[in-house]
Amino acid sequence: MARLNVKGHEFNEFLVRDSYDRRAILFKNNIIEILKKMGVPEDDVDVPIQKIARLSGDASASWYFDGHYMYFSYKLSNKFVENLYVVSKVIELEIKSLLKEEITMEEFIKHFSEDSDIEKKRKQARELLGVDEDCLDLELINKNYKELAKKHHPDMGGDMEHFKKINNAHKMLHRELN
Repeated sequence: MARLNVKGHEFNEFLVRDSYDRRAILFKNNIIEILKKMGVPEDDVDVPIQKIARLSGDASASWYFDGHYMYFSYKLSNKFVENLYVVSKVIELEIKSLLKEEITMEEFIKHFSEDSDIEKKRKQARELLGVDEDCLDLELINKNYKELAKKHHPDMGGDMEHFKKINNAHKMLHRELN
């Protein structure tokens, strides 16, 4: 079985072969139960479920914690339900690390804290870096970033504000895909 490494956690890939919709509901409920351990009320958790879980699609979870909007999404697997499994597993492992005091509360918040319009910003970042809006190829993103950063670097006569936008776009997509 293949291993995944997501957000510094390594775990077995879970290939769903049947009961896709039922498993998606189980993963959603798992996310809600894990977050309850942190004191997050169920009403503050949003885990959108795709109508047909066996099809491809991005999976995400968002919640409010300690005054922060927290968000995590995954989209590198072939099926929505497999992406949701990864979201569930990463959140579970992060919370276990926090409860075991392997990471601090500040680190936990930093790992998941996002702007509420993060998906829109990611789309704009891909546009700025000249890749398709659904591009998941980090090598291509890095290649385009390097070319643009070199072209717009202030030491090469480029505009500092545009250079900063390019850097921020790259950081955002790197964080998403790593």
